[in-house]
Amino acid sequence: MRGEKLCPERGSTCRRRGDYLAASLWRRVGLRIAETTKLDLRDWRPDLGEHGKLHVRFGKGARGRGPKPRLVPAINGVAELMTWWLTDVRHQFGDDWDDPDAPLLPSERHDDATGRPTRAGPDALRSGLTDAVGRWLPQWSDRLTPHVLRHYCASSLYERGMALKAVQDLRHEWLQTTTIYVHVHDDHIERAWAAANIQLTDRFGLGRDPTLLPTASPAPIRDTKE
Repeated sequence: MRGEKLCPERGSTCRRRGDYLAASLWRRVGLRIAETTKLDLRDWRPDLGEHGKLHVRFGKGARGRGPKPRLVPAINGVAELMTWWLTDVRHQFGDDWDDPDAPLLPSERHDDATGRPTRAGPDALRSGLTDAVGRWLPQWSDRLTPHVLRHYCASSLYERGMALKAVQDLRHEWLQTTTIYVHVHDDHIERAWAAANIQLTDRFGLGRDPTLLPTASPAPIRDTKE
């Protein structure tokens, strides 16, 4: 049974910080909402790789084959995000903060039988994002969804120079799907040419032509819903 809210005087703050963590994982490394809710504390592995990695044990698998696990590098500021969450926030939800099997993203409510916080569900996280968008980005109301943040993740990483295959591997999907998610500017060929020229001039010490510096901003996000 689900009981009263945990730390009711801090409940709103705890919940909003949890919503922020979830949305950041969607935006920064393209996690799916279902993958996010199923993460446990043990799934953060700071000992792996240069930045640490998230062990997504319930990744989306091929149809009919069940979940497919993967390790997601904590790039794009996720390592620092995890340090903040585990150091400053997670313990406020309950005394299970040091249990490896406890949910990484708990609810502000606790279970009557165990006294521990329950796991935050997809509906609660969607609602949290909707509330935050309505409060801070009202012009994006009814348009900014978890799925759109995954689109933004793919587009922004690609725009910053990450290879399409690497974006595909990070998000764990077919390459064809990744190319649909990646939205680039119409001038991406010109900017790629400019970047190649800059690399060439740097290599031979020829000095840079200011007209070759790429200046375009990230591509716009297509309006879509999850």
